[in-house]
Amino acid sequence: MTRAARPLLLVLMLLACASVRGADYRIDTARSHAEFSVRLLWVRQINGRFTEIHGEVTLSPLRDSAVVEATVAVDSVAMASARLRRWVLDPEFFDVRRFPQIHFVSAPLAVRSLDRGGELPGWLTMRGVTRPVQFRLEPASCTLARGSVCRIEVRGSVHRSDYGMDGHSTAVSDTVQLGLLITLDPA
Repeated sequence: MTRAARPLLLVLMLLACASVRGADYRIDTARSHAEFSVRLLWVRQINGRFTEIHGEVTLSPLRDSAVVEATVAVDSVAMASARLRRWVLDPEFFDVRRFPQIHFVSAPLAVRSLDRGGELPGWLTMRGVTRPVQFRLEPASCTLARGSVCRIEVRGSVHRSDYGMDGHSTAVSDTVQLGLLITLDPA
């Protein structure tokens, strides 16, 4: 097995395990969003917000770890300008016609890390490219073990060129700041 195939195999195994048990929590699309920002000409910040996120959290049998899976609809992006929105949906960036979704699957996360925050490793798929990522889970005042509503904030960055978005490299920074604000409801 090649090194490149190993992360994909792990993602498939995690998904298979999650689907056997069923989700314990679902992402509340109405109260969740993902946001991004990138520098244009190293002077101006461009921001966007994805308003349609679907997904779930599946707890381990002991309820001490969880796997997060989230799918973002690329065409749900909202931006300050209609022209910028069309630009980011074009083939040189998100290429929404060929790749309508962004997908994230976490590695198993210790439930106790919700209180104190910490690293959230996983795999991000954009434009048909899956890469390992490392996000930061901010401390949350909830615990998945109690079956209550939970609000989670995740921050991090990726390099757009890692996902084939290398157009306009002299005008648009390669580093993209990401944030997810997710509300989880018991399934």
